[in-house]
Amino acid sequence: MEMEFNVNGIKHILEVDPMERLLDVLRNKLKLTGAKEGCGEGECGACTIILDGVAINSCIVLAAQAAGREILTIESLEKDGELDRLQKAFINNGAVQCGYCTPGMLMSCKALLMKNPAPTEEEIKTAIEGNLCRCTGYTKIIKAVKEAVKDI
Repeated sequence: MEMEFNVNGIKHILEVDPMERLLDVLRNKLKLTGAKEGCGEGECGACTIILDGVAINSCIVLAAQAAGREILTIESLEKDGELDRLQKAFINNGAVQCGYCTPGMLMSCKALLMKNPAPTEEEIKTAIEGNLCRCTGYTKIIKAVKEAVKDI
């Protein structure tokens, strides 16, 4: 079935199986490999993207559900070779360890900042509660988001 996707501001018309997962379309058809396959069950957040302004797990969304909607992936954060302020803050604060969860974590945080440019620590914690990280202990991630907010 032919479907139109708006990914990172670019329209794509793709042949997609109606039962194909959005994560697979992004990774295999569009070669946007930032979103990772962690659990395949929507539990770990490694595949988090932003769909119409909301952070979602792309491993449990059918591509057909995202057709015609605005999709942002981790690849959308970098502009003209310049990292997003959130990406810079993650680096500056050591919030990047092994890196596997980082794209999903960044997208959850970006979705939060798109809605609320000055979140409280509790709001940050709530935004990332669906993202599992075994390396950082979350403290540096929360600190990074707070730093990114200061740069607005």
